[in-house]
Amino acid sequence: MCRFTLYVGPPITISSLVTEPEHSLIHQSFHSRERSEPLNGDGFGVAWWPANRSSEPAVFKSTTPAWSNKNLLELAPVVESGFIMAHVRAATRGSGTLEVNCHPFKSHGYAFMHNGDVGDFIHLKRHVLAQLSDESFATILGSTDSEHVFALFLDEARAGKVERGDAEGMGRALERAVQRVIDLAKEHAPKADLWLNFAVCDGAAAAVMRYTNVAGNDGSSLYLNTGRRYICEEGMCRMIAPQRGEGAVLVSSEPLSQEPGWSPVPARSLVLVHPDRSTSTCSLPY
Repeated sequence: MCRFTLYVGPPITISSLVTEPEHSLIHQSFHSRERSEPLNGDGFGVAWWPANRSSEPAVFKSTTPAWSNKNLLELAPVVESGFIMAHVRAATRGSGTLEVNCHPFKSHGYAFMHNGDVGDFIHLKRHVLAQLSDESFATILGSTDSEHVFALFLDEARAGKVERGDAEGMGRALERAVQRVIDLAKEHAPKADLWLNFAVCDGAAAAVMRYTNVAGNDGSSLYLNTGRRYICEEGMCRMIAPQRGEGAVLVSSEPLSQEPGWSPVPARSLVLVHPDRSTSTCSLPY
């Protein structure tokens, strides 16, 4: 399991998510509050879309723990964006601590990250690969279950002719990709536990999922904070009342602070972040 944070709103520095809050993503990398194992030290990654509205995200990632990476600490306070994805990794057994296995993954204008595990993936990997188009197959550089699900998403987004900024289309593509994983697991690994918290963004809109097939369990933690402007001042990070035309959305594995406004994302649901920074939440069909 891992921890991640997605931000959409007026431009902020990466440090506003990664280093400054009292329960920043770096803090979660060594003291997660909502995992039985508090360490997430098998690498990290950050994706952001530059202020010039580039359709391609920039990505910086490393296999070193987030708390000890000096380059991250230098980069985070000076890079600003209105679309940021940040991830600290606890490697799934057998997936390898390699830079290509660190999240977020990027391709075709999208960035994608995962908190969770496709159980018994060793029994599913060949079947996932057999379903992929040549184009999506070629995007896979590492060995993680997460990157393979991203490849399924890319195929579904292509088949659905999803355009940039189409949050509903991204959500449908993510739903269909996960449905394919569920179907394969039922056939080839019927006892597999699926822990599937995913986030995907194209620099204009985003979709975030909270899902598990484990009976009696709501899945890995996930929280939403929206409807205000997010700021960090003098070491304090909080949401304030929005100004006209503004608004901010945070989706995070754990709240970044004890400030009010954080609410759990319902189990087995999908959160869509639209280009106007409004959000909608719907139940998953499975």
